[in-house]
Amino acid sequence: MKPELSVVIPVYNEESGLAQLFARLYPALDALGISYEIIYVNDGSRDTSASILAEQFRQRPDVTRVVLFNGNYGQHMAILAGFEATRGNIVVTLDADLQNPPEEIGNLVAKMKEGYDYVGSIRRLRQDSAWRTVASKAMNRLREKITHIKMTDQGNMLRAYGRNVIDLVNQCREINTFVPALAYTFARNPTEIVVEHEERAAGESKYSLYSLIRLNFDLVTGFSLVPLQFFSLLGIGLSFASAALFILMVIRRFILGAEVQGVFTLFAITFFLIGVILFGIGLLGEYIGRIYLQVRARPRYVLQAILEQSTAEDKQNS
Repeated sequence: MKPELSVVIPVYNEESGLAQLFARLYPALDALGISYEIIYVNDGSRDTSASILAEQFRQRPDVTRVVLFNGNYGQHMAILAGFEATRGNIVVTLDADLQNPPEEIGNLVAKMKEGYDYVGSIRRLRQDSAWRTVASKAMNRLREKITHIKMTDQGNMLRAYGRNVIDLVNQCREINTFVPALAYTFARNPTEIVVEHEERAAGESKYSLYSLIRLNFDLVTGFSLVPLQFFSLLGIGLSFASAALFILMVIRRFILGAEVQGVFTLFAITFFLIGVILFGIGLLGEYIGRIYLQVRARPRYVLQAILEQSTAEDKQNS
């Protein structure tokens, strides 16, 4: 029997908080009164997370499945691997650090049953540091203007997806992607709800400021050509401005003669143009790099093992 709900949880070096996650997650799902499965994806943890997940599977094999990577491939690759393993009609993604309370899953499921096929979440009172909150909001506004993907709180992983959206996501073979945005593009009837947010139960955040910028850069270049188009327009504008400046300087030279003081102005203009050119080369390289990764057609991740209970159909086939 296929479960009604699948919960996908990526895990990376979370040994100190997994016991608290288990203690809250299973009772919260049992209270929903529906069939469910929990899929943990161990993303190459260097601590004892894999053995803890294996022990949890032995205790609750009826609803627990564990996917083990042979290395670290990133949170979004872990989620995609979890999506491919899901069987439920509703799929919910959840972080393992308990910043998203498992008790909120019921609210997402209830919203999905109203007819939506994608339910995002907005953290009511964020418990992140001030710099991360400000940086995240700024990135959200920039991303929405460029990609036209409307996600109020893109950094929150607590989201629900319909089976139709999951099946379409599973057909995509992109090497670099942002799962919530990819799913949003396939949703026919998306919505958002407000959820609670808590401090990390244990451990430390895996996202640095660089990771946040890197993630948003991938999001922008992966879902829009606007950066390239903007740079093309900027190049055209600078070309006209440079031509006008050249004509002005020629006229000035014939009327007023050579002006030594203008050398420093020329240096400033030259350095500015060089900076623009280097930025453009980097931007172009980002798109070319994505093409390079895609055409190599290497596996997005490699599975080491999958811990799951054999079904009657599997036993019959064997």
